[in-house]
Formats: sequence, structure tokens, C-alpha cells
Amino acid sequence: MTQNQKPKVLIVDDSKTVRMVLSKQLTNRNIFVELADNGESGLEKIQKEHFDLIVTDINMPRMDGYTLCRKIKKDPLIKSVPVIILSTNESDEDIEKGFEVGAAAYVTKNNASTELLPYIEDVLDKSMMLRDKLILVVDDSKYILSIVSSSLSEAGFQVVTAKNGIDGYKLAEELKPNLIFSDINMPGMSGIDFCSKAQSNSELSGIPFVIMSTGADKRTMRELLHHGASAFLVKPFNITQLVITAEKLLSDHFQLLLQQKLALNMERNLLLSSITSLIQALEARDAYTRGHSEGVAQLSIGIARIMGFNTEELERLEISARLHDLGKIGIRDDVLLKPGGLTAEEYDIIKKHPVFGAEILKPIPSLEDIIPGVLYHHEKMDGSGYPYGLRGNEIPLSAKIIAVADVYDALATNRPYRKAKSHQSAMEIVKSESCSHLCPDCVNAFIELMSLKQISQNHNETYVTTK
Repeated sequence: MTQNQKPKVLIVDDSKTVRMVLSKQLTNRNIFVELADNGESGLEKIQKEHFDLIVTDINMPRMDGYTLCRKIKKDPLIKSVPVIILSTNESDEDIEKGFEVGAAAYVTKNNASTELLPYIEDVLDKSMMLRDKLILVVDDSKYILSIVSSSLSEAGFQVVTAKNGIDGYKLAEELKPNLIFSDINMPGMSGIDFCSKAQSNSELSGIPFVIMSTGADKRTMRELLHHGASAFLVKPFNITQLVITAEKLLSDHFQLLLQQKLALNMERNLLLSSITSLIQALEARDAYTRGHSEGVAQLSIGIARIMGFNTEELERLEISARLHDLGKIGIRDDVLLKPGGLTAEEYDIIKKHPVFGAEILKPIPSLEDIIPGVLYHHEKMDGSGYPYGLRGNEIPLSAKIIAVADVYDALATNRPYRKAKSHQSAMEIVKSESCSHLCPDCVNAFIELMSLKQISQNHNETYVTTK
């Protein structure tokens, strides 16, 4: 698997509606999807081609989801593929059984609208993170190099090899692998010296280092740990053990990076909570716009999902959409809350709110990436917008998406100067402004989002129906 390859998901469910809705959503998120209507046909597909994730129902003809999951986990060739169980069964016993047969997650269909897609994203992100990693294998034995490299390649890792420590160190400096497997006794540079030299290099010291050897006593192991080795494998080792060691070390490294990210997010969230209180204070001034920021944020996320945004991009867009009108806190009440039409001078004052919002956020480095959506969401495709008259591709995509959501939400809610328009009327206006004022790609995604919402309502569902 390469970094440019789409993740591949198999949906196994006897409900055509579930398969249709979930397939549509995943395809729109740049995920390749295949379908099976029962566990038996699903297993046949899994055994013939590679998948990064299986999403399966439980109650199906010919083979239930528990049996499917159990068979996957017992097959050494496919047992590493994660499985998410999606079912109407909600009892503790059902959920416990799901984890017993090896499921990575268990989602009830009543909770699917809020839980399923985040679970799928998390599992795929971790799976793709591991499978896209480069492993360097260093050993003077051609046989060991062949066995180890082929096993890791079959597991989905990218692999490069070197026949001794000197060549291995040069490759490590050049390629910066994510993990190193090295023999101890090699000509030119031993594995211990290779490990020690790598650990003394600031660009290589963070790479997990695994020593492979035909034997070692406690003293040798302590020495290796002292020189920075992360793990030790005694030859002849089990190939499954080798792959599991690679996955574990890379996963632990991923978790460390995740913890660092969480710490940064916590700091960022503290800042956002303060700013959000300003938004709430702003909307409290005007009953007509109360909840507008939330509405725009939810619509923006929906549009972005249709357009294939990843998790991080969605998070940034959501924050930007929630704060898009932050600058209105600097607009006088007699202008902002005026029930009638605005004079040209008053409208010029209103048009300053994107700049005010950007200026409030600018001193906070961690929020720099959300400023474009706040600053440019009133720009128009033909250049007639404000504050800078940008046109077409000059306008950031986040701002284009927020603009569509902002126009619809404003039209569909009551305002001091007019009553809310019907959904159909608001949709027609949005469509009419495509190309001239609004980005046509974003409008098309918005129309598709509204169609999906209509399908969901018809089936009494939000994203995935219950049976």
C-alpha cells in the first residue's frame, strides 16, 4: 500500500439501504468501497483481495457477523484486518461477544449517526499510518533479509534492506525510516555500534530500533537497551511475532505522537472555549441569529464530508465555521440589530466584521489555520464580495464552504428585516448564486448533502438506518 492509495472498506450487510447510505458516505470521503449482502460472500471477497477495514452486520443469512469476524481472526493471512460490527443488537452480552470474536469496535445502529464514521476514520487512520511506514532491515544473511523483508512487505509495510551496519546507517540517514530491524554480528559495523551511532544522531534517535540475534544473555540485552534498542528478537523467531513487534512499536510511537497532539489540542480548546463564550455573548444580543453559528458549522461539516475532507480538515473547518461571525462583536448594536434596511454607511460598517474577526484570532498562533474561513467567507466568485474582492480560486476552499452554509442558514431563519424562507425557496436561491457568488463545487456538494438528509429522513435515520 502506498500513501496515494485509497483505503479500501468492505461493507457486509443484508440491508440494501444500509449498504447504499454508508457506501455513499465513505465514497464521498475518498474511500474505496465494496459490498456484500451476507457473511459468506463477504468472507469470499476478503480471502481474494485486500481490505483495510470490514464493517459488518450481525444478523445475516448464510453466515452471521460474529462467525465472519471469528473466521477472519483465525486466518493468518487476513487476521490483521480490523473489523467494526454494526448492529441493532444493543445488549451488553451482544457487545461483549463482539469484542470476544475480535472486533475492533462495536456500534449500535441507533448510535451510528454519531459514532460510526468517527470509528471508521480512527481505525483507517491508524491502519494507514502503520501500513505506510518504511522499515529498514539490516542483516548480512541474504536468507534472513529475504524472509524478513518479504514478510513485512506482505503485511503492507514498505521495506528497504542493507547487508551490513555501514550500509544500513547510510540508508537510515538518507531515508529516515520509521523502524529499524538489525542483526548484531555483521562485518564493518555491528548492530550494537549501528544502534549506538543512530541514537547519537538527533535525526535518527527517535526511530525505534529492534535487534535480531541468534542468541543473547542478560548482559548483552542490558547493553543493547543502554544503547537505545527498543526490542530484541532471538533467531529463529516466528514471522508473526516479527510483524506484531513492528505493528506494536509503530503503534506505540503513534500513540506518543497522539498524546503530544492531544496536549496541543487541550491548550487550543481552552482558547476556543473563551472565544466561544464571546460568540454566545454576540448571539445573545440578537434572538434572530441565536444558533446561527452552530447551524453554519453543521452544514459546513456536511458539505466538507461530501467533498472528502479528512478528520483534521473537518476539525479546522468546524472551528472556523463556528467563529465565522466573531467580528460582529465589534459592530454597534444600532447597526447590527437594525430592523430595517441599512444605509450605505451602515453596510460599510457591517462589511468590516470579517476583518475584526481575523484580528481577534491573529495573536493566537494555534488558530492561524482557521483565520482564512473567518476572513474570506463573504468573498464571492465574481469578485463582488468583501472585504478584499477576491474572486474564483483566490478564495480559500474553507471560506467557500462556509459561504454556502451561511447563505442557506441565513435564508432559512427569521431575521429582523424578513421572515424565514421555505427550504425549497432557500435551495433555489443557493442554486441561483452558484458560479456568480458561490463556488459551484461547494453548491453541488450542498445539494447532495440535502438529498442525503432527505433520504435519511425518509428512512427515519441520520446516517445509517436501523433494521
